Amino acid sequence: MSENVVYSWTPDFYLKWSDFKAESNPAIFEDSHSVIKYQFTWILNSDMINDQIMFLIEDIQLVVEFNPLLSWVRHSESNDNLLKHEQGNFDLAELVKRENLKKLQDIFYSKHFPTRGQNDEQRKQFAKEDSGKMIVGEVNKLQQLYDKKRLKYQDETNYGQNASKQSEYDLIFKELRS
Repeated sequence: MSENVVYSWTPDFYLKWSDFKAESNPAIFEDSHSVIKYQFTWILNSDMINDQIMFLIEDIQLVVEFNPLLSWVRHSESNDNLLKHEQGNFDLAELVKRENLKKLQDIFYSKHFPTRGQNDEQRKQFAKEDSGKMIVGEVNKLQQLYDKKRLKYQDETNYGQNASKQSEYDLIFKELRS
């Protein structure tokens, strides 16, 4: 049984074809496909304001993850340029994260949110559940923004086959690693 491992984006990690573990789909136009998602953690605190417990969301951390078990390549088409293009999908997700993390944090930081429940334990549980749902909603919007930018990237680079356009993106992505 294989482990369900995901790779988090870091400046020194580069994808390899061996990271693409799913079977390719012959009915799909693409020669490769990367499944890239955002995952998050956060800290929850509470405050008593006007005899009501309010929760505060702090320290939202967002991570870009590549899922090998859902990502695939048509091995007959695998080459260095296509791999570089797939790395670009991963890098683009990191770029979108960096461009939008502060906006995401600003939605929640320094704000008090009401909680529900009959006792402290229930209030803590509901605050955790409610804050998670609130953040998920915003992270889903970020995922949609990434998906839109990814489609533009795919189109402009023709899946890495437009070398000059791919080079333009590669220069942008290189900045992420410095």
